Amino acid sequence: MEWSEVKSSRLKLVAASIGASALVATGAITVILSNAPGTLGEGPESTLGETVTTTTPPTAPETSVATPPVTATPPEGFAVP
Repeated sequence: MEWSEVKSSRLKLVAASIGASALVATGAITVILSNAPGTLGEGPESTLGETVTTTTPPTAPETSVATPPVTATPPEGFAVP
């Protein structure tokens, strides 16, 4: 067996080990999060309730035109409309 073949097979083994570890970790995280309280995976009895708030809109807006306070003075020779 040549050195390049040993190196290649070792690389494949390490890559397969990393892949298997990632698969196991993903499965463990999925199980942990599906059993966590307050998540959507609590079971078939968990429902998302609706909240309905009924309000009547105002007939006119509170402010028809917003005007910002002017604190700067215009330069000399500038006409203010």
